[in-house]
Amino acid sequence: MPTKPKQIAPQPERPYETLDRMAHATLASATSGLSPSVLAEAWMDWATHLASSPGKRLELTEQAMRGGQALWAAGVGFGAPEAAPDAAPDRRFASAHWQKYPFNVMGMAHQLSWQWWQDAMTGVHGVTPAHENLMAFVAGMISDSAAPSNFALTNPDVIEATRAENGQNLLRGAKNLLDDMVAKSGTAEPAGAQPFEVGRNLATSPGKVVFRNDLIELIQYTPTTGSVRPEPILIVPAWIMKYYILDLSAQNSLVRFLVAQGFTVLMVSWKNPDAGDRDLGMEDYRQLGVMAAIDAALAITKAEKLHAVGYCLGGTLLSIAAAAMGRDGDTRLASASFLAAQVDFTEAGPLRLFINDSEVTLIEDMMSEAGYLSSDQMAGAFAMLRARDLIWNPAIRNYLLGQRSDAFDLMAWNADATRMPARMHSEYLRKLFLNNDLAEGRYHVGDRAIAMGDIRVPIFAVGTEDDHVAPWRSVYKLHLFADTDLTFVLTSGGHNAGIVSEPGHAGRHFRIADTGADAAYRDPDQWLAETEAKDGSWWPAFADWLVARSGDPMAPPQMGAQSGQYKALCDAPGTYVMQR
Repeated sequence: MPTKPKQIAPQPERPYETLDRMAHATLASATSGLSPSVLAEAWMDWATHLASSPGKRLELTEQAMRGGQALWAAGVGFGAPEAAPDAAPDRRFASAHWQKYPFNVMGMAHQLSWQWWQDAMTGVHGVTPAHENLMAFVAGMISDSAAPSNFALTNPDVIEATRAENGQNLLRGAKNLLDDMVAKSGTAEPAGAQPFEVGRNLATSPGKVVFRNDLIELIQYTPTTGSVRPEPILIVPAWIMKYYILDLSAQNSLVRFLVAQGFTVLMVSWKNPDAGDRDLGMEDYRQLGVMAAIDAALAITKAEKLHAVGYCLGGTLLSIAAAAMGRDGDTRLASASFLAAQVDFTEAGPLRLFINDSEVTLIEDMMSEAGYLSSDQMAGAFAMLRARDLIWNPAIRNYLLGQRSDAFDLMAWNADATRMPARMHSEYLRKLFLNNDLAEGRYHVGDRAIAMGDIRVPIFAVGTEDDHVAPWRSVYKLHLFADTDLTFVLTSGGHNAGIVSEPGHAGRHFRIADTGADAAYRDPDQWLAETEAKDGSWWPAFADWLVARSGDPMAPPQMGAQSGQYKALCDAPGTYVMQR
């Protein structure tokens, strides 16, 4: 059984360093964890280059004059309002009410303004691409905050609802806002029975907790077939949220699906860390998490090898563990599968725009007092990346229209976030996100570096088309590092919904292609052009892939060991998933 790695005691801080850390933590609280220097540096780069670019300024002036002329013509009835020429269709202004004067002109004005600011922030000679992208993102976010759809007096949908309901929508909206504020404060429990609860209609696949240590519980799921493949499947989920994203409701549980295909399935359930876990690092997560789970799974099933599956951060951690195993001659993996997981972080989506030394230092200082990064802080950061969909649209629906969307399982899971230990999150941000050590051969396990090329077992990797956390082209970069057969799937949906894509889910499609260890590299655009889309879920293709790399069926193993450290402790979903 892996034991907790020995940690080197940190040197005590000097008083001056402590003072600086306290000041940074106070600043982080005021700025919601965003380092002002990140924006200041980007703004200075943009402003100084724009000041020395008269051609760009003239172009923007001409564009503003054309936009103003178009608005004037539309406002006095000489022209029909149109969206900005380069703008995608905007769902906020799609209803029939937005097509009437003066709201059509308001919508047009917002879209023209949004596009002008995007053009102003991009295409300026000499601006660093990272700064350009950050300025464009921030300009779009600020512009969206002033959209006419966000205000009751300039949103015709809200005006019409208020007229038709005699203002009852606004009363309901006020109540919704009060309820949300109370729920956010944690001063009261939600009233009445909740539509989704873990153990009742979430995470209900039957099984047993067969192992527990200071970081994980390991769940072994009850077989539903008379025989199973000899190689068990071990799933390593991300620890940023609760494990049951892959065991939601009965109809969309990847666990239930794989069990029904004749596999023994085990799942890691991570502890929700608190201040006492502040010194848990990435190596703890590898040893007490992945390696301890591998030891337990093979001991219980008496198998020689297993199929390892990692999702999101769990996939990144699995890649580290698998590379170290390959380097050290540990042959206990039959395959490795990575679902929406990155090993190279140079193109890691919008979140990458904000990550530099200053931002990471501020986050470290913010975590220094509590010992962890809270779930609220993480949720706020992810909501900011898609503010239009995750902040403004829900605010309009809940507080202005007075509507409540029907709850669904994925939404319930999304609200069940966890904390992140200070040391682990710092190491993740610095070593992986900021320095890209894993992709560039500088990440050490033990006293030696690891490389993805040391993973010699077959790989199955999944990217999702609309992923804003792990963009599929970033996930696809695994082709650059793998020195083994690699099957890549690109599926419709986003980071979560694309993975939870059960058979029968309407409107789903995917692409799949194999790349042999000795095959020539294809860039993602070539791969996309040459790989035909198929209707349906990618899950059956995954099951077929696993079956082809598994042995002949045999009798199911017992649920846990008869005695000792792997004896069944309690029923699934266990106790760690219940921690708040």
